[in-house]
This record gives sequence, structure tokens and C-alpha cells, in this order.
Amino acid sequence: MKSVTRGLPRQQKNSQHYAAMPYSDVAVFLTRLREKETMGRLALEFAIATAARSGEVRGAVWDEIDLENRLWTIPPDRMKAGREHIVPLTDHACRIIKRCWQLRCDGTDLIFYGAKHRVPMSDMTLVKVLRDMDEPYTPHGFRSAFRDWASETTNFPDRVVEAALAHAVKDKTEAAYRRGSLLEKRRQLMSAWCRFCTSGAK
Repeated sequence: MKSVTRGLPRQQKNSQHYAAMPYSDVAVFLTRLREKETMGRLALEFAIATAARSGEVRGAVWDEIDLENRLWTIPPDRMKAGREHIVPLTDHACRIIKRCWQLRCDGTDLIFYGAKHRVPMSDMTLVKVLRDMDEPYTPHGFRSAFRDWASETTNFPDRVVEAALAHAVKDKTEAAYRRGSLLEKRRQLMSAWCRFCTSGAK
């Protein structure tokens, strides 16, 4: 069998595509999202503000947040690449965290708790938020919107954008170059993104 398959062209792995909202629509969407307050909507807004993955947001706990230094430190065991990821928190993100602190629930360390307070909310909670708003997109798709916005409307280097998305770097030379967290540059990037998202700009 090996001798037969060796001569065949390599099969492409199926890549998963997530329906992404055009970045030009995000500001108006956020205005609509804030018309009603639920824990699911706060979680989705925080995911958009930080360009984080849904699971990273849904599993976030209070010990990961440093409001004084405006940082969210996600431990390796909660990251797709298995490496600690530090997210700079913008004014927008900090406002959401402070609101969640007001809504915090006894008996759980989760920032965005679900119906069962000790259990992270399901990813379907965020999907339902979008469906209830008649939006055909996915929570993960907002990371693509962020990526498109950064590429098409800003001059931030690609390595800064990729670091903000916590994408793994396969090239060893590039990985060595990006060994630092690029934290201050990422802080500037995320501040620009949140200004765009909250300004009503298109």
C-alpha cells in the first residue's frame, strides 16, 4: 500500500473557515450588541476587543487579570499553542472587566460565568448571541475581521498582528526574532482597534 500511495499527490488537509463579519461593520454591530446586557454579550464584546479566541475568554478567571498594569495573562494550559499569552487591555476591555466585577457571582472564579456558575459558558452561548441578532457570523470570525482591519487599514508590522493573535510561528528564524512579547507595540495596535470599534467608523 505504501508503494502505491507514495506516488500519489499529497492530500490537502481540510482547513476550517469561520464566517467573519467585515471589519467595516464591527462598530455598528457593537453598538447593537450593547443594547441589551447579558453575560454572553459581555463575553463576545470582550473577545472582539481583545481579538482572543472564544475558549480563552470563556475560561478567563479573575487571577489572570491585572487591572493596575492593564494586562490579561493567559496560562499555557489554556492556550492553543501551549505558551503563556499576555494581552494588553485597552480602555474598552477594562470597562468590560470592571462591569463583570460588578456582576461577579459568589462561588466561581470565572469572569464570564454561564448558567451553571462554576462551569464556563458554552461556545454556543456566544453563537446564540449572534443568531439572536440575525447575524450569520461566528465568534471566531471576529479574529479574522481584526486581521483584515490591521492588514488593510494600518501600518502595524505583520509580526505584531500575528503576536496579538497568539499565532504559532513555524519558522525558527522568525520565532527567534519574535521571542519578545512585543507588548508595547501590541498595546498600541489593540488601542487602535478598539478606537475603531467604538468610534462608529466604517
